[in-house]
Amino acid sequence: MTGTVVPTVVIVPGMREHVEDHWQTVLAEELRAAGRGVRVVPPPLHDRLGRASHVANLVEVMTGVTGPVTIVAHSAGVMTTVHWARWHAGDVRGALLAAPPDFGTPLPDGYPTPQELATHGWTPVPRRRLPFPSVVAAGSNDPLGSPGHAAGVARDWGSRLVELGPVGHLNPASGHGPWPRAAELVEVLERGRRRTAPRTAR
Repeated sequence: MTGTVVPTVVIVPGMREHVEDHWQTVLAEELRAAGRGVRVVPPPLHDRLGRASHVANLVEVMTGVTGPVTIVAHSAGVMTTVHWARWHAGDVRGALLAAPPDFGTPLPDGYPTPQELATHGWTPVPRRRLPFPSVVAAGSNDPLGSPGHAAGVARDWGSRLVELGPVGHLNPASGHGPWPRAAELVEVLERGRRRTAPRTAR
């Protein structure tokens, strides 16, 4: 990206704590090693299930960044990002939105119920077109969201859909740690390339 300002990568996790072998953690380390600016949105200290708390932390991180950003979100972090985009603006070069969950349907045991998510402000999920380029990357067997759901939100958000195949929820629990495709998709977003991405995970 010679001659241009290199964006800061803002990583937006879901509702998880820090996970050492999660692909977002690995990506952040690799980008820092390459000299990239990286900011990771921390989990809320209070009201851990509250959408407003997650969005507020993203606002705080974005406010502290000078210059353009590229967003890399996973799971509930995708929902945090699209809620943030309703009310806030910034120099966002693009957003990688990986494994968007379907908060309108019952999730597996151990996850919040649709009623709890609604009470804490997560639904209805914004479905209008995002004000920046984006890629929705989704698996064919994600227990938190069907391929049809991913295709629907990608269409409504104006995102390019990248189908990853049977990768589950794209997390360590699904057998996935590092995910090299993430760095590739970030590069594509930042360069603004108009090309068809491979439709299988690497």
